[in-house]
Amino acid sequence: MLTLWDLIEPVRRAWSAGRRPPAKPAPRVARAPKAGAARRSPTMQERYDAMVAEMLSAYGVKVRKWRKGSSGVARETRYSDGTVRRTLESPRPTGPMSAAIFLHEIGHHAIGFGVHSPRCLEEYHAWAFAVREMEARGLNVTEAVRRRVRRSLEYAVRKAVRRGLKHIPPELTPYV
Repeated sequence: MLTLWDLIEPVRRAWSAGRRPPAKPAPRVARAPKAGAARRSPTMQERYDAMVAEMLSAYGVKVRKWRKGSSGVARETRYSDGTVRRTLESPRPTGPMSAAIFLHEIGHHAIGFGVHSPRCLEEYHAWAFAVREMEARGLNVTEAVRRRVRRSLEYAVRKAVRRGLKHIPPELTPYV
């Protein structure tokens, strides 16, 4: 019966004698497609991944955490030395809903924090950014995404009114 040591011993002796195992084969080099060959279009996941890379780079944002659920948060931390750290947490875009949530959180960085008052107006502009970006990129804005936007804004307006908002901005009147 062979043991593991029976298999290892010849290799160990070869190494100690200065003989090295054969080199690994060179990695395969991707070749350009032949002239006239049909190019495949990118998959939806490749399109989502490209969108993520572009957005994170364009707005200088780092992903703090990819969330499992369908919620997100955008943060901008300002330090005493003047540096600004932009982070977000959201689900990794793999479909229309997670892409919308990711773009909504990017939207907070794109429009700026504290630029729009009241806070529910900032939510409106972040959602408008997300839907606009999805449409511009040819991503599917499903009815479920539109329902999520509507319900989110209805909640934001109710919360603002509950906390004492007297004047509702005209953009938000459909969500009262």
